[in-house]
Amino acid sequence: MYYTYVIKSVAHHYYYKGHCADLQKRISEHNAGKTSSIRKYIPFVLVYVEAFATRAEAVAREKYFKTRAGRRYLKSKIEGF
Repeated sequence: MYYTYVIKSVAHHYYYKGHCADLQKRISEHNAGKTSSIRKYIPFVLVYVEAFATRAEAVAREKYFKTRAGRRYLKSKIEGF
């Protein structure tokens, strides 16, 4: 099982979109500062997740989330979080 996820910084208005096979481990890595590009935004909380059978599907969905249409879709799903 693969996941496409969106996490939100608790301290800043910043969302990160990614994909992984082990969701809990990956979020723990983000909050431990192991992703240097987003380290300044920790801590994070999970705000949206979708599951897929293949890695290719998860990657494609992540790419969609990074488009203008994908950002609008996510905004409608997680608004008010």
